[in-house]
Amino acid sequence: MALTREEREQFLAEPHIAALAVDAGEGRAPLTVPIWYQYAPGGDVWIMTGLDSRKNRLIGAAGRFSLMVDRVEPTVRYVSVEGPVLDTTPATIEQLREISARYLPAGKVEEYVDSAWKNHGAQVVVRMRPERWVSSDLGSV
Repeated sequence: MALTREEREQFLAEPHIAALAVDAGEGRAPLTVPIWYQYAPGGDVWIMTGLDSRKNRLIGAAGRFSLMVDRVEPTVRYVSVEGPVLDTTPATIEQLREISARYLPAGKVEEYVDSAWKNHGAQVVVRMRPERWVSSDLGSV
């Protein structure tokens, strides 16, 4: 059964690991990789990735990407969202802290942020406006 707008936005706002997909060019399958993301209902989605990463280059060339999140308990449920890139900006340490706190236990955030900020190289935040949604809750399977 398809989710309502409110249900799909709330599900996307939960801290799932997303599968990011972006066009990888002629003769190639889309690049599909796991990624952390941030979203609040009614807003834009953002991800953080390396400035020189293949993801960032492909997203820049395609001008859009999609994310798919799912779970298997208590029911099989998924949301996929696709849309255009709004902007790409240098990441801030505050954004790194925000997205890290979404996925890591509170006691691990500062240690991770300190290490990532020093060792991961230049990062960017890519914002996407959700345009197309596909969602379902398949009930108890």
